[in-house]
Amino acid sequence: MSRFTRPRPTTRARTAPAARPRPDRPAGLRAAWRPFPRAAWTDVAVLSLLSLLGVLGLETSFGDYNFLVAGLGGLIVGTGIAVLGYALRLGVVTSVLAAILAYFLLGTPFTMPGEALLGVFPSISSTAGLALGAVFGWKDIVTLGTPVEAPYYMPVLPYFAAWLIALVGTMLASRWLPGRRRTVWRTGVLLIGPVLLYLTGILMGTDKTFYAGLRGVAFAVVAIVWIGWRRTKVERADAAGAARLLRRKLLGTATLVVGAVLIGALVGGVLAPETKDRFVLREEIQPPFDPLEFPSPLAGFRQFTKTLADTPLFSVTGMQPGETLRLASMDAYDGKLWNVAAADSLVNGSGSFRLVGRTIPEPALVTSSANSTVTVDVVGYEDVWLPVIGYPATVDFDDAGSQEEAETLRYNADSGTAVLTTGVEPGYEYTVNAMLQQTYRDEDLQDVPVADVTQPAVENIPDVVVAKAIEYAGTADTPIDSLRAIEQALKTKGFLSHGLASDGIPSRAGHGADRINELFTRTQMVGDEEQYAAAMALMARSLDYPARVVMGFAPDVPEDAGTVEITGTDVTAWVEVAFEGVGWVAFYPTPDQTDVPQDQTPKPKTEPQPQVRQPPRMDNEADDLLTAVEIDDTKDEDKDKDFELPGWAWIVIGSIGIPLILIGVPFLVIAALKSRRRRNRRTKGTGDERAAGAWSELADGFSELGFEVPRASSRRQVAVSLEAQLAAQLLSPDGTGEIVDAAEFVAPHRLVPVAASVDSAVFGGEQVSDEVVESNWTAALASLATAGESAGRLRRILARFRLRAKRDWSQVNLRGSRGPGTGRR
Repeated sequence: MSRFTRPRPTTRARTAPAARPRPDRPAGLRAAWRPFPRAAWTDVAVLSLLSLLGVLGLETSFGDYNFLVAGLGGLIVGTGIAVLGYALRLGVVTSVLAAILAYFLLGTPFTMPGEALLGVFPSISSTAGLALGAVFGWKDIVTLGTPVEAPYYMPVLPYFAAWLIALVGTMLASRWLPGRRRTVWRTGVLLIGPVLLYLTGILMGTDKTFYAGLRGVAFAVVAIVWIGWRRTKVERADAAGAARLLRRKLLGTATLVVGAVLIGALVGGVLAPETKDRFVLREEIQPPFDPLEFPSPLAGFRQFTKTLADTPLFSVTGMQPGETLRLASMDAYDGKLWNVAAADSLVNGSGSFRLVGRTIPEPALVTSSANSTVTVDVVGYEDVWLPVIGYPATVDFDDAGSQEEAETLRYNADSGTAVLTTGVEPGYEYTVNAMLQQTYRDEDLQDVPVADVTQPAVENIPDVVVAKAIEYAGTADTPIDSLRAIEQALKTKGFLSHGLASDGIPSRAGHGADRINELFTRTQMVGDEEQYAAAMALMARSLDYPARVVMGFAPDVPEDAGTVEITGTDVTAWVEVAFEGVGWVAFYPTPDQTDVPQDQTPKPKTEPQPQVRQPPRMDNEADDLLTAVEIDDTKDEDKDKDFELPGWAWIVIGSIGIPLILIGVPFLVIAALKSRRRRNRRTKGTGDERAAGAWSELADGFSELGFEVPRASSRRQVAVSLEAQLAAQLLSPDGTGEIVDAAEFVAPHRLVPVAASVDSAVFGGEQVSDEVVESNWTAALASLATAGESAGRLRRILARFRLRAKRDWSQVNLRGSRGPGTGRR
């Protein structure tokens, strides 16, 4: 029997009865139900694992693992609906609608169990949260402080992302991929979702990482091994070829795993950026709250001492003697006032306030000695700045509107300052649990340097402030001694006056450069906490010490006082300086003396002088025509500055340039390998080997252009098959594959002569000259050029970056098992 003759079915095969339906499954259900593709289960499992690795990147943003439960729930819901839709033969649109319905019905227990009815069923608030989280969660997560706990719908973000990627990936793996030839590119399409989810965990996280090296190596190994194993099928080869191919794949997999681990452990540790240099979106996006839209708290200091002096502002329960309420910390000075730094001028500076939940992030520089819990009942205070104690760890609002107030609470961890964007109003009640900065003796700080803290530059410091700082610091050789000397000089040489009618001497409000200059140039230093704290902070900054002005309330708290009433007279201001490994140490430079000594120098009496008529004033005097002109040299200064790329440019480079490099490098490697392959075939070996290399180059080139190249066939047989395909492509303008005029298929397009010439050179038994080799190569390359022109521009471009496309490796192994020379006939 010829091997091309199809055997006829036997009588038993023709008369065999049809399979009966299973008695335990109704016929209607059997007709509607179809099993999920067995090969797709592996794809779904790999995609779920890669998506889970991507979701883990959000750990630094959420802190606890509620986000992981939400992500797993999204994977389960998305995958389950996609599998069910395939099994029930639902259309794509119907399956997507069913997935959206399941998203809302099943998402509540995974994301917001506290909002669920009976712990499982969705409520109105949870349904709204599932919609809001999918739309606004992406914006909120990069503007919230970590860990993100508010708004309540934040866990919806990983749930929605995992649900969407699982749904799309499972539908592609079961509906789109099985009907097509599995290639690297088609398989790689399924990786788009998990890769985007992995990048989301990086960009929307923090500058800290969650096992970045381990997750990255695991993601790369799983993805590459999966693509490699799913690309070819071992069962198409015979036993020997299948075993050989299996051994090669196992060896390649082991080599890849070991190489990835070594590269990830060694190279990754060297190339990984430092924590402060990592690019995350939350560091580039300016928070929506801008404190500079509101007046500086220190500028309203006299309002408390005058207008609100006897007005009850707060009732505080749990406050201990010596404790203070912090209102605001200011480290920027422009010659007019102390304020917080602009949010866009200093990343994570004193003006960067981020939305936080009940749990507040810890400050970077603090040594806590104890915790304190106080309850504040707002009575007569109205502003956006929220008074807190120490460095808060949690803030709980106790009134009926606690949810709305918590969602407007923003906090700056470095400065320990909190704000309510909707404003603090009378009737608010909240409880603060905070860390208190440990106090140190001067002896303990003798050998401690000041901390390396980035602060905004102070501007327009009066010269007298710098001179007085040097004078008061004297010969002190340590930071703590210099600061104590300045503090003591201000306390002992100055006098306290709030500018009230009851004060012995007037005191002008404000802390601009003119007021600070007046403080030191008058006969006596007179002012209150506003001027003395502002002056000492400027003096410390002139000595290159990191200092800031803190404004708050320091009531006189007796022992076991219970509830303390705070009025405007309890307002105060002090200076804090950062010490390395210690924290911010407080200094109180305001003097306690209020009796200013009178100037004993008698003033000369004025005697009346006779009035003399003055000559008329001459107009258009030369001096009057001259006016001072200020020359704006900002442009010259800007020219001197080094060119810096804006933040958006780095975002574009990172989001577009890096993927282009990752995609382009493999293409360049393939092109280099092909060039090296052609050069070796053409220049290395004996004459017959180089002539045979011309045919190998032709066969591989046709294969890479998309032609079907027969394997285990003679060169003449391959040439006949390729001629037919090339003729159909050249002479079928309508795309039907029928040759219009075979006579037009002229000699330059014939491949049989090329095959005959190569066979003659290989099997002729004579030494092949260089002229014959070059002739074969010229003919082969000309045929390849013709095939490329007929294939079109797109296929020519793709062929440049394809390596032995459409080659059946099992047949190659089979040919290799027959001994040398097989297939070269």
